[in-house]
Amino acid sequence: MSLVELRVPAIGESITEVTLSQWLIGNGEYVKLDQAVCEFESDKATLEFPAEAEGKLIWVAEEGADLEIGALVAKVDTSVAAGSSTPAPAPTPTAKPTAPAKAAASNGEVKIIEMKVPTIGESVTEVTLSQWLIEDGATVNLDDPICEFESDKATLEFPAEGTGKLIHVAAEGDDLEIGALVAKIEVGASVATKSAAKATPAAPTKTAPATSVAGHPSPAAAKIMRENGVSANDVSGTGRDGRITKEDAMKAAQNKTAAPAPVAAAPKSMPVAASPTGGGRGTERKKMSRMRRTIAKNLLAAKHESAMLTTFNEVDLTNIMALRKKYQEQFVAKYGVKLGYMSLFSKACAKVLMEMPDVNAQIDGDHLVYHDYADISIAISTPTGLVVPPLKNVESLKFHEIELKIKELAGKARSGKLTLDEMRGGTFTITNGGVFGSMMSTPILNKPQSAVLGMHTIQQRPMAVNGEVKIRPMMYLALSYDHRVIDGSTSVTFLVKVKNLLEDPTTLLLDI
Repeated sequence: MSLVELRVPAIGESITEVTLSQWLIGNGEYVKLDQAVCEFESDKATLEFPAEAEGKLIWVAEEGADLEIGALVAKVDTSVAAGSSTPAPAPTPTAKPTAPAKAAASNGEVKIIEMKVPTIGESVTEVTLSQWLIEDGATVNLDDPICEFESDKATLEFPAEGTGKLIHVAAEGDDLEIGALVAKIEVGASVATKSAAKATPAAPTKTAPATSVAGHPSPAAAKIMRENGVSANDVSGTGRDGRITKEDAMKAAQNKTAAPAPVAAAPKSMPVAASPTGGGRGTERKKMSRMRRTIAKNLLAAKHESAMLTTFNEVDLTNIMALRKKYQEQFVAKYGVKLGYMSLFSKACAKVLMEMPDVNAQIDGDHLVYHDYADISIAISTPTGLVVPPLKNVESLKFHEIELKIKELAGKARSGKLTLDEMRGGTFTITNGGVFGSMMSTPILNKPQSAVLGMHTIQQRPMAVNGEVKIRPMMYLALSYDHRVIDGSTSVTFLVKVKNLLEDPTTLLLDI
């Protein structure tokens, strides 16, 4: 008997233990090389554990067991022949697609192209394989998108680097480091011949390559379909090779909304309550998206790695509302975009940031980095989470330029088309919880920035004005800041200066 031990591999620097959540191959069954035998669950991800040899699998650990790195999981008896164990059929000796050295055909050798996770950006070290676009074993053409990767910043397609038979190596939902093997492509005339013969042995000349991505949505379309509960079977793809485009998904979502709900037939008898509560008690376990996991990690780091405090004030928006009402039509006619609150708040913050560089500074080791520009990150809510792309050099932009740029970034963010460059940077952040009805909150820092301004809902409140009680449109402002960089007096002064500019917008427009 020749036994190969399968042990828990090193997964990451901070992971010391995993849980064997599920066996994928039964005890005593025949397992092939690199076939997934079980699933491990760590505090960061769920991953499959592949066999390191071919033979009979012998369990050592049980499902639900907590295993340290290096602990024995199972053994593989390599002396057992492929037909000796009952569950798994013996591999056919005439077809071994994973052994290119023996896959020579009479009309040429088969070449294997390894598809690995490409370098995406300086700060991206890992991606999630969100979905396969081409099935395992199908023929793929050069540059056809074979799968989608999801990073903490964007969703992108992965194109094929050759034409041939696609062999999946990674599975949907896998977390893959840069350079990790995703798939293999068998390139060569012999592969095409075998695929055609297997698909249509009676008429090989009419075989069409299974390369179409028909019925597969683009990243933007997939998000729209998930949000509206639209199935790919209900959408006709009008894109290249039958691909479902964003417009196709939006049209299908509109049709579903417009369709009348089916009328349920009246029950013949009253149902009996299944539980004392009278309602369902089901639960669903769903893996967090990579963006959601990254947001959670960054927010937790901001709380633990900074001395965060929040100071509050309130601003009277009477004059700003009058300004917008008076000039809105002219502004829209000239620039094609409305004059919103965000451009006014961004411009006010940028002006004060130039006057108070401490609020615009960042910690880098034992040094403070000061900026002579204001790149203001704008918090944008998307279906997959919050993103904060920065507006560059706001201190030099005009109001309509700010509004147009915010509109452009928001559109890209919600359709998943933001680039890594558009997500990178920022010296200060503004988040507007007022659009969701928030009256007051304490915004959390967007590291490595040292301050964030929180806007809130506008409420009509009685205020004392020159000895008289008047109803005014008031908004609470909150400035969260890192006390290691910004003193309390500095934070209060910054917020007062912003308040004064907003309450007298003429000084903001005249830059005085």
